[in-house]
Amino acid sequence: MICLASGPALVMLLTGGISLSWDHSVEKIRWTEYYRAEAGLLHLVEARVQGSGAGMEAPPGARLEQGSWRWRPDLRLERVTLASSEFTGDYTLCPDSGPCRPLGHWLPAGHSVTLTACEVAEVD
Repeated sequence: MICLASGPALVMLLTGGISLSWDHSVEKIRWTEYYRAEAGLLHLVEARVQGSGAGMEAPPGARLEQGSWRWRPDLRLERVTLASSEFTGDYTLCPDSGPCRPLGHWLPAGHSVTLTACEVAEVD
């Protein structure tokens, strides 16, 4: 499962994977990352960007598919912190198990949000 936390609020998404998208504040280019919860970490499986500029260049080895540069970073992270900005609008979060929604659907907008892989203890 993947957890979203903002201050005292915690939301557990009943899914093992999400895609997270946002628009760059200057270039207004769409950026998307796909994460899987694995072994207590967030595994960044794939990233894609619809163009380049202002620090959003695709790395070597990226391939252009359907108008987006795609690559596989293969990073494992303890947490991902999403900063809130009046210049970018809300993030879009798409769980594997449900429809895409703005991040503000789960937590109040205007605060930073931390994503983690959350573990749930089994009940006997």
